[in-house]
Amino acid sequence: MRWLGFLLLIAALFNSPAQAQDEEPDETGVVYGGRISGLINNQTPRAVYYFDGLRGEVVAIKLAATGGDLDPVLLVMDTSGNIIANQDDSRGSRDITIDALSIPQSSRYYVIVGRFGYSLGSTSGGFDLDVERIGVSSASGSALRYGDSVINNISNMTPQVYYSFRANRGDIINIKMMHDSGNLDPYLQVVNSNAFVIADNDDVPGSDLDAELNRLVIEEDGTYIIVATRYGEAAGTSTGRFVLTLEEAQGSGLGNSAQTAIPILVGDSKDDSLSDDEYERYYVFDARQNDLITTRMSRSNGSLDAFLVIVDSNLQQLAADDDSGGGQNAEIESFMIPADGLYYLIATRLDRETGSTSGGYKLEFQSLGNAFDGVPADAQRISYGTTLTGRIDDVTPQVLYAFFGVEGETITTSVNRGDGDLDPLVEILSSDQVSLASDDDSGGGQNARIARYVLPRTGLYYIRATRFSGEDGNPNSQGSYILVLARLVT
Repeated sequence: MRWLGFLLLIAALFNSPAQAQDEEPDETGVVYGGRISGLINNQTPRAVYYFDGLRGEVVAIKLAATGGDLDPVLLVMDTSGNIIANQDDSRGSRDITIDALSIPQSSRYYVIVGRFGYSLGSTSGGFDLDVERIGVSSASGSALRYGDSVINNISNMTPQVYYSFRANRGDIINIKMMHDSGNLDPYLQVVNSNAFVIADNDDVPGSDLDAELNRLVIEEDGTYIIVATRYGEAAGTSTGRFVLTLEEAQGSGLGNSAQTAIPILVGDSKDDSLSDDEYERYYVFDARQNDLITTRMSRSNGSLDAFLVIVDSNLQQLAADDDSGGGQNAEIESFMIPADGLYYLIATRLDRETGSTSGGYKLEFQSLGNAFDGVPADAQRISYGTTLTGRIDDVTPQVLYAFFGVEGETITTSVNRGDGDLDPLVEILSSDQVSLASDDDSGGGQNARIARYVLPRTGLYYIRATRFSGEDGNPNSQGSYILVLARLVT
C-alpha cells in the first residue's frame, strides 16, 4: 500500500513532462564521479538534478542521508516524464542505492531527491548524492566515450556491430579492433552524420588480424558511428570475438597540435588561455614568399609570460620571441616569409612545457604586405649570404639589387672585378633609392667594399653595382663582376 500511495503522489507532482521541467528553474548538473550535498526541509521538499547519459551507459546512484531525520526518496526520469527508476528506504536503511542503471537512450535525465510525502512529508535533513558511470554495455548501438573498451562477437548472423560516439572539431582519436578469438579478420569504419565513411582500416602493419585507425582528426562537431565488422563485411567468412577501444590521442583538441591548428587570417585576433595541461596553442596560415608578418601575443589575465614561435610546415623554428612586446608580452615584427606555403604560429609560455605561468592572452596577426611590393621590374632580389655575378658596360652601366633588412643588422657588401678593366663602385640605397653609403676602392685594388654598415631601420634597401666614371677623356671601364651581400652574426 505504501508504494501505491507513493506512486499516486509522484503522479500528482509530475502530471506532465512540461510541468516537471517548468517547476524546476534551478536544476543543477551532476558530473559523473562528483558528489553533491543538499538539504531537504519544509522550504525545499525536493531538489532536482540532471545528467546527460548516453545509450548503453551503466550508472550507479547513491543517496545518503547525512543529518536530521530525513526519510529520503529518489526518482529518475527522462525528458518525457517517464520514470526509469525510483526507490526509498524500504531496505531498512536511510541510504538509497541503485547499483546498475542502464541508460536506454542518449538524452538528459533528471534525478529528483526528496522526502517521503514530498511537500506533505515531515522529515528533514542533509544528504549526499553520488552519480557514477561504472561502464558501458557491449551491445550494438551503445554510445561510447573516450577511454571505453567493449567486447563483442562477429558471426554470420551478426556480421556488423555499431557503436556511436560524440566528438568535437579538432579531436584526435585512436580506434582499435583487436582479434580475440576464432578466425575473425577485423575491419573498421568510421561514418559521419551524413553517412559518409571518413576512415577505414583492415590490417594494422605487422598484424594479420587487427584493425586500427590511428590519430584520426575530427573535422567537425557531431556524432559518429563506428562500424565493427570483418573483411568482406556481410560477404565475409571469418567469425570470432573482438575487443574494441576508443581513445583520445595525445595533442587532441582544437589548436593543441599542428594537426588541429586553428586557421588565422590577416587582421584576426584570437582570445584564449594557457594552463599546465594545455601550455601551447597552434594556429595555421598561408603566406607567399617575402610576405612580411607581424604577430603579437598580449597577456589578458593571470601570470602568463607570453612566448611566440613561428615554424614552417615541417615544424622547424624560424623565429621566436619572449618579451619584445613589452612587459611579459611577445611580439615578432616584420618577419619575412622564406617561401610560399603553410606556416604555424605557436602561442605558448616561457619554457613551454616546463614553464609555470598561466592565464589568458590575445593573439593579433597582421601583414605588412610583401617586402618587394613596388620594386622596379629590373631590380633583382638578393638575400644575405648570396654571391651573384654580372657585367657592367656601356649598355648596362649599373645593376640594381633589392633586399630586406632589419634595423640594427650589420651588413657587408662588395663588388669585385672579374675580367676586363672594370673599376667597380658599390652603393647602399634606401627604399626610395637615396644613397646611404658608397665605396670605390676599399676592397683592395680596384674592388669596392662597404664593411659593417648598420641598417638604420627595418624595410627595403637596394644595392647598386656600377663603375667609377671615366675622367679627362679616358673611356669608362667595363667588365664582369662578383657581388657579395653578407650579414654579420654576433
